[in-house]
Amino acid sequence: MPHTAVMLAAVSEDQGPGDTLRIVLLVSLVGAALLAWFLLRGYRNDDDND
Repeated sequence: MPHTAVMLAAVSEDQGPGDTLRIVLLVSLVGAALLAWFLLRGYRNDDDND
């Protein structure tokens, strides 16, 4: 059984760019939402911009 645990630990360390891609995707989605909110703020019609 200890052999299996050592193998799983060795495999789990070499996962590739998964965590980095998750972070980049999350930051880009949040950035896109903030950019859309900022740009669409200017298109509101509050009837006091005559």
